[in-house]
Amino acid sequence: MGLPQPGLWLKRLWVLLEVAVHVVVGKVLLILFPDRVKRNILAMGEKTGMTRNPHFSHDNWIPTFFSTQYFWFVLKVRWQRLEDTTELGGLAPNCPVVHLSGQRCNIWEFMQGQEAATHLRGFKRLIEDFSSIADFLVIYIEEAHASDGWAFKNNMDIRNHQNLQDRLQAAHLLLARSPQCPVVVDTMQNQSSQLYAALPERLYVIQEGRILYKGKSGPWNYNPEEVRAVLEKLHS
Repeated sequence: MGLPQPGLWLKRLWVLLEVAVHVVVGKVLLILFPDRVKRNILAMGEKTGMTRNPHFSHDNWIPTFFSTQYFWFVLKVRWQRLEDTTELGGLAPNCPVVHLSGQRCNIWEFMQGQEAATHLRGFKRLIEDFSSIADFLVIYIEEAHASDGWAFKNNMDIRNHQNLQDRLQAAHLLLARSPQCPVVVDTMQNQSSQLYAALPERLYVIQEGRILYKGKSGPWNYNPEEVRAVLEKLHS
C-alpha cells in the first residue's frame, strides 16, 4: 500500500484537531460539572446496556473518558472511518480471516464451508430467531478495551494483540460465552476491521455478496433490532 493521498492527510489532520478539542472540552466539563457529564455518559451507556451489566459499575468506566488512552482510541476509530468504502448495495469485501484452529481462508469460503456480552445477548436472539434463513458469523477484531489501552476496571484482562496467537487466544474467551455461531479472527493486518470500518463493533447483513444493511458504528449505535427488521422483511 502506498502513502495516503494528500486529501486524506488533510482529513486526518482535521479529525485530529476535532478529537483533541473534544477531549479537552470533555475533560474540562468533567472537572467543572462532574454530575451533569456523568449523567450524559450514563444515558449513552443505557442505550448499549452497559449500565445493566452486573460486572460494571459506572465507576469502572466513566472515569476513563477523556483520558489519553481514550483520545488515541477515538482518534484511531475516526481515522478508520475516513477510509470506509462499504456502501449499501455495494460488493462486500471478501477479507481474509483466520479460523480458531489457525486455518486461513476468506470470509465467503468459510461461510460456504459451514453447515448452515450485553450486545452478545441481543446477537444470540437474532441467531435463535433467524438461523433458518441466514448464516451468522462473528469476526473478532482488535480489542477495543485492551488492558494496556483504553481499559475499563473489572473488565477481562486482554492486552493489545501482538501476534496472531494472542488474538486467537483472546477469541477463545468469546467461545466461552457460547455465541451460537462460528467465530473467526481478523488478520494481524486488521483487514476486516479496516475494510468494514468495524472498530469497535459493527453489524452487517450481506446477501449474495452485496451489502444489504450496514449498521452504524458501536457501541452507542450498535442496534440488533435494525438487523431484526431487515431479516423479518427478508423472511416475509
